[in-house]
Amino acid sequence: MMGKLNIILLEAGLELVPAEISREPSVVKNAKKRGKKPVEILLDISVHYHAARKLKDWMKRGRPDIVHTTLLQLLDGPAARNGLVNVFVHTYGNKLISFKTGVRIPRNYNRFTGLMEQLLVEGRVPPGSREPLIRVEDYGLEDFPQKTGLKGLLLLWEKGEPAELGSLVTRAIEEGYAIGIGAFQHGDFSESVLEIATEKYSIYKESLPTWIVASRLITAFELKQGLLRI
Repeated sequence: MMGKLNIILLEAGLELVPAEISREPSVVKNAKKRGKKPVEILLDISVHYHAARKLKDWMKRGRPDIVHTTLLQLLDGPAARNGLVNVFVHTYGNKLISFKTGVRIPRNYNRFTGLMEQLLVEGRVPPGSREPLIRVEDYGLEDFPQKTGLKGLLLLWEKGEPAELGSLVTRAIEEGYAIGIGAFQHGDFSESVLEIATEKYSIYKESLPTWIVASRLITAFELKQGLLRI
């Protein structure tokens, strides 16, 4: 068997409502309905659309559903159940979230939302735990390779050099790289992410949804591990 696969979702639209729009009617109404402070709920463009439009890069933000759908692909399959995949989420605000090996997230989106709100407010789940299942790390993407002991980041980007997914998986594992996937709806990677990436590769001629890329990536890994039969 090969080693573990490290995957990081990049610039994810997962954040609490920013203070500058916390008094907007749609935000206040939603927070009151849920019995929370406006700055303690997730920014969700489907609920806070008019308020979110006032934010910088608003088309990249407020999409926790992308993270939820993608994490289900990565954390609920054979590789994760066998402890063979490490998953990280890098947010638009440069927070780095790590998941304990083997952890599974709620399949229900509303429960997932509540869990992520608790995480971003408290910094870890469960709150105060010495060995949390999910935690916000005290470093950003720029320190990610060094802190995790990885060699660097192989970025999946439609403008990158064409490459076979299976070959990328093998290289990432054998040489100690993480594979990065964009986790936002519209726009492109920030210059800082492109600069941090060690190399950039494309597995398809056009942009694909995050969860599609993640599912193909984890399937390629599981096939190489002999965890799937086709």
